[in-house]
Amino acid sequence: MTDVPPATGPATPYRHAHLHKLDPRTSARRIAASLGLISVFFVVEAGAALVSRSLALWADAGHMLTDVSALAISAWALHLSHRPASSRWTYGLKRAEILSAAINGVALAVIAIIIAVEAVVRLGSSRSVSGRVVLGVAVVGALVNVVAVRVLSGADRSSLNVKGAYAHILSDLWAFIGTAIAGLVIVLLHWPRADAVAALVVCALIAHTSWGLLRDAGRILLQGAPDDLDLVAVRLHLLDVPHVIGLHDLHAWTVTSGSPTLSAHIVVEDHCFETGHAPQVLDELQACLSEHFELTHVTFQLETRSHDAHENIDCE
Repeated sequence: MTDVPPATGPATPYRHAHLHKLDPRTSARRIAASLGLISVFFVVEAGAALVSRSLALWADAGHMLTDVSALAISAWALHLSHRPASSRWTYGLKRAEILSAAINGVALAVIAIIIAVEAVVRLGSSRSVSGRVVLGVAVVGALVNVVAVRVLSGADRSSLNVKGAYAHILSDLWAFIGTAIAGLVIVLLHWPRADAVAALVVCALIAHTSWGLLRDAGRILLQGAPDDLDLVAVRLHLLDVPHVIGLHDLHAWTVTSGSPTLSAHIVVEDHCFETGHAPQVLDELQACLSEHFELTHVTFQLETRSHDAHENIDCE
């Protein structure tokens, strides 16, 4: 065999994933615990926002409402994703996790736009805001989120679904810190517009989180190749397997978080079929991807050179 560049690059989300998988029930319990914490505090904060007339607190409350929805959807998606495959859903419902992440991303974007518009309006006016209430609620909210982040950090964050829920709560923690600073400014400097400024900062954090979730979920839903899978290297390794003389229709995609999948048409020497050597070639191809890329869910179609004339090749 000729020298082929080894698979390089940093550890990927799917590399060694089998070593770090957690029991799905553990993730479900941690999501449920975080959901309880966030739900209780959401009610408290909404009441405080109404009393204090603080847009920053309303922004945080709106974000926490999406947290509640995100955690609830995540828990349900986690349940669906572990249902067995069926004749209709041949991969099972694993992509429920990805749909959950996409829904969370859209919800965050909508909340960010609504709050940003109101914050800009308030910057042009000076409304009375209770700085002490804003400060007190923000400090308590930050503490609640620290606990929720701690609880959820023990879940399986290789799942984009869990990662999305975790991102919700973590961004809410930073938002509460910003709101607390705004409350302190109002108390010390009597500048109520600090509330609107804090709301805009919260919106920026929400938008950043939203973009990350939509980008990652979109890549999976649109069947994009995994970010850290070098298809050029994959092609070189496959072509280096003895008796392989060509390949086409090389495709790679992700079914759900940590489940990369690959398929290809492999052209082998004609005598492999005549001598019954084709199964050994198939074994070598699968062993190659397993060893160098840790890809185990692969599908190969072995064919002779003459078979090219009988199909439309759509991916050289």
